[in-house]
Amino acid sequence: MGICNGKPIQRSKESRSQVSAETDETSEVGLNKSFGFSRHFSTHYEIDGQVGRGDLGYTCSAKGKKGSLKGQEVAVKVIHKAKLTNALMVEDVSREVKIMRALTGHKNLVQFYDAFEDDENVYIVMELCKGGNLFEKIIERGCKYAEDDAKHVMVQILSVVAYCHLQGVVHRDLKPEHFLFSTKDETSPLKAVGVGFSAYVKPDERLNDIVGSSLHVAPEVLHRAYGTESDMWMVGVMTYVLLSGSRPFWAPTEYELFRAVLKTEPSFEEAPWPSLSPDVVDFVKRLLHKDYRKRLTAAQALCHPWLVGSHEVKIPCDMIIYKLVKVYVMSTSLRKSALAALAKTLTIQQLAHLREQFTLLEPSKDGYISMQNFKTAILKSSTNAMKDSGVLDYVHMISCLQYKKLDFEEF
Repeated sequence: MGICNGKPIQRSKESRSQVSAETDETSEVGLNKSFGFSRHFSTHYEIDGQVGRGDLGYTCSAKGKKGSLKGQEVAVKVIHKAKLTNALMVEDVSREVKIMRALTGHKNLVQFYDAFEDDENVYIVMELCKGGNLFEKIIERGCKYAEDDAKHVMVQILSVVAYCHLQGVVHRDLKPEHFLFSTKDETSPLKAVGVGFSAYVKPDERLNDIVGSSLHVAPEVLHRAYGTESDMWMVGVMTYVLLSGSRPFWAPTEYELFRAVLKTEPSFEEAPWPSLSPDVVDFVKRLLHKDYRKRLTAAQALCHPWLVGSHEVKIPCDMIIYKLVKVYVMSTSLRKSALAALAKTLTIQQLAHLREQFTLLEPSKDGYISMQNFKTAILKSSTNAMKDSGVLDYVHMISCLQYKKLDFEEF
């Protein structure tokens, strides 16, 4: 089904409050809703008009009254404490602020400034974006983007997703409405928002709660065992919509939609897909692979032929490399031999990605890396989120493994 038929995008029927109710029956009576944030919001900011509403409150624009943001326009997400009816919802708000604070700094992520509270509300102060969201831009462009324009959008989306995944954060609600343009200018950068559903996840951990939008949900989420790969499925859905103006999966009921996600394949036979490049079709198919183990990671997607040469972006470390190296180092000699044989069948694209990752590990002059190189490379990108998610502990464990140095061929 197309997205330009006048019908609104379906929202998830499993709101966080509903999911929380299944697992937490804590009464609001006696619930501690104090977050430890500053209680002086009104002395720092003056609220202007409301710019949006949500299930737990609203978003408004405001202006700084003092300090480094004096005179600057900001956005303020106001969350009504009365709407936080159980301990999990309180925990969600606390985690949202913690993740925003830890991740802020990436150019394609809405900047977090501060958090306040009073007896009635929580106030999350962040960067104000005035250019509207990506969904609105898709509609404005006649429900689809040209390939070259889509590349520019996808590079920005993948850049911030790769950044989050490296820190051990899975977004869980990636969709066009959660990417905002800073300004109305055609060259305006995109900024990711909507981290309210985000969660920390260790490289070898699987999550099991169903959150986010039903129209973008990944198969493994429905099976209640997922990690950062579920975000890449959502990126695939967005790319499909961006280029075609249609959804890869659609059904009149949520049950039938979930069945389609699990059982059917998206169509690439109808317009505009036959007129698009083979590379972009391959790109989307690799993102919408039902087996999450065969799906592209964000770093791999940035190295895909469809995007190579169309952008200048620093490819980040890919946590899948760390996971695979750990498995390899702990394998038997027979398994290592089998893997060495399989390595001979790698495609040029796969080798390019691996060469990029090997270079990020800063091999010695003679072309070797040690286990310590993995930790050194990660620490250059470390934030508090990486510490909270357990990624640093995982990488430290790898760096402590006793193993000889690897050259690129063995890597």
